[in-house]
Amino acid sequence: MSEKLKGVFAASMSVFKADLSLDIKETLNHAKKNLDENGVGSAFFGSTGCGQLISISEKKMFIDALSKENFKEKILIGTSCNSLKDTINLMKHSSKAGFKYFLIMNVAYYKNEDNGVYNFYKNIIKSVPESKIVLYNFSKLSGYTFSPEVTIRLIKDFPKNIIGMKDSTGNLWNNFKEKNFSMFVGSEKKLLDGLKVGAAGCISATTNLTGLLAKKVFDDFHKDGNSASDIKLKALRTVFDDTGNLISALHTLKSLENEIYKNMLPPLEILSEEKKKEMLKKLKELNFLSNKNIAA
Repeated sequence: MSEKLKGVFAASMSVFKADLSLDIKETLNHAKKNLDENGVGSAFFGSTGCGQLISISEKKMFIDALSKENFKEKILIGTSCNSLKDTINLMKHSSKAGFKYFLIMNVAYYKNEDNGVYNFYKNIIKSVPESKIVLYNFSKLSGYTFSPEVTIRLIKDFPKNIIGMKDSTGNLWNNFKEKNFSMFVGSEKKLLDGLKVGAAGCISATTNLTGLLAKKVFDDFHKDGNSASDIKLKALRTVFDDTGNLISALHTLKSLENEIYKNMLPPLEILSEEKKKEMLKKLKELNFLSNKNIAA
């Protein structure tokens, strides 16, 4: 992977056992399948991966197992914790295991101001100077929206560390351009439009299931400057968004292949039978039958 990150990444799903402990083997298998079959990288322990609900000890065990795999260059580790100490601890553990790319959201719950957010990342970089950080802009969950000013300040002061952003808020992806900075859209709905204005790709929840099609849009753009597959990709994302709970929708659909995906950490749960039937009906209308034929 070049210094400037680019491509299609899944905000990779976490898989849980019946006792709700992290199933390390199945979580690894899920990501490996998406990479092997679809060419899609993984960002672990983000929102979709239930990063805020999984214990630090489980994350460390997973990272140790992940370090034995041969696709480190296609991986970002989500290390967002409300505790600065825990964030740094997890990053140091990941760095020691051979990982250098991190996806980090600002602290949630408490009110964030630009200077406080700046100091949060400054302290992280001071403690883990070898880290390469993708900022996670998601005001819906964190209560804070990254401004152009604080983003530029971070890039200017830490050019070797602040290398990109996942913009799930949507206020920067189409008008923020900095050299050697990778802007990732947070939804496939914006993937093609983002690529046209210089985005590096996407880091998205639904590419756990639509990865092949998203990768096709990405590859088509870099070959021809456009992609006819974008229409279907956007339509599929809309179906999942319309369920009202994206993570639950993904687990519900994956549970049709393997019931282990029904295991979800509270307060999350699979979709009601009514919402499930409605989702499946819409997906059938879009001829979404399996990952192997969605790019057809």
